[in-house]
Amino acid sequence: MGLFHRLWTKSTQCKALEQSSGKLETLFFESVYRVTYFSGWAYLDNSVIYRIYSGILKLSVGFLICCEVWQLISASSSLDSIIENVNVTLMHLIALYRYINMKENKTIYRKLASAMESPYFDTSTPRRKKLVRFWSQRNERFLKLLLGLGSCTLGAWHIYPLVDDIDYNLMISARFPFKYQTPIRFPIFYVIVLIVFNYTSLFVMVNDLIMQAHLMHLLCQYTVLGDCFENIIEDCLREKNKNDERHVIKTEEFKEKFLTRLNDLVEQHKFILNNTTELKKTLSAPMLGQLTASTMLICCVSYQATKAAGPNNVKFFMSLLYLMYNLFELSIFCKWCDEIKLQSENIGNSVYCSGWERGLTATPGVGARLLLVATRARRPLVLTAGGLFDLSLASYTSLVKTSYSAVTVLQRF
Repeated sequence: MGLFHRLWTKSTQCKALEQSSGKLETLFFESVYRVTYFSGWAYLDNSVIYRIYSGILKLSVGFLICCEVWQLISASSSLDSIIENVNVTLMHLIALYRYINMKENKTIYRKLASAMESPYFDTSTPRRKKLVRFWSQRNERFLKLLLGLGSCTLGAWHIYPLVDDIDYNLMISARFPFKYQTPIRFPIFYVIVLIVFNYTSLFVMVNDLIMQAHLMHLLCQYTVLGDCFENIIEDCLREKNKNDERHVIKTEEFKEKFLTRLNDLVEQHKFILNNTTELKKTLSAPMLGQLTASTMLICCVSYQATKAAGPNNVKFFMSLLYLMYNLFELSIFCKWCDEIKLQSENIGNSVYCSGWERGLTATPGVGARLLLVATRARRPLVLTAGGLFDLSLASYTSLVKTSYSAVTVLQRF
């Protein structure tokens, strides 16, 4: 494992890591940057070798998606064949759309990734360092879960063509502009399609990993800010005699220090809110497409799984894993977006617990600032899909119920 880790670290050293704004960005995004680099979709690396490598992969992925769409338009006749093709093609198309949107807004995403290097972001206490470690470790854990579940799904997808009764069958439904159904050509073509399909699937997972990392990165900033508000007096008293707290709080020196500290936290709150608003705008249209696509995919894959149960256990297992990946992918998006709403709202509670009742609101400017922050926190930022649906666990539950209802309708045909 040590040799593999060293090889992986050396072979995936990319410009994104070299141009990282600091250790906190690296902490949250290192694994995402490395996987993106390996998949060929890193846009900061411009070396000749990488551009050739990336160009070949992008052309291959694009060609495969075109062949899938061609098959869907021209050769799909029955409901089963249409559903089988849609299951893959739709996932690839929505991932391509999300990537294009992300590339068009790369300046915003670069700003979001470096947000923890803000001069107002304070991780000076052991508790805040622990909060940062908690969210970074959670991000890494869910990254591995997504990659693991996706890899298991791919494994089942590779096995299915080898055990079915169809000659010259591939793991995907696609129409190619040349004949490969010969004993000599098929093994070679099968390996090529397998490699390209793996990279196409990795491209889908990379989009999910990038989005998850940004959401959890933002969540960490909200929780640290909440802790800063709750412990603002303790931070200002750090070098003072806490046994004589009442006397120290009344001094002009402390009031000035408190007001300066409060101004920094207000600026950090505004900074996070602006970043959340920008993320909301860039996510809105892609997530509407993702939500629509996921509804269709959950419905189609569930139908395929119910049809395959019993007659074809391998296909059933393949469909089940694919369904699990789609459900898990959508659930974590909705979960983290829901959590952002709760954490942004929780800033108001943190302000209330900041110790304002100890007489500090009598200081000019303190009461107004605390009230403005608390009032703004009462209107939490809600990430939406096209402004039509909130990205929340409640929306996720409704989507799954709708998909289940659609499956029962499909089963009648």
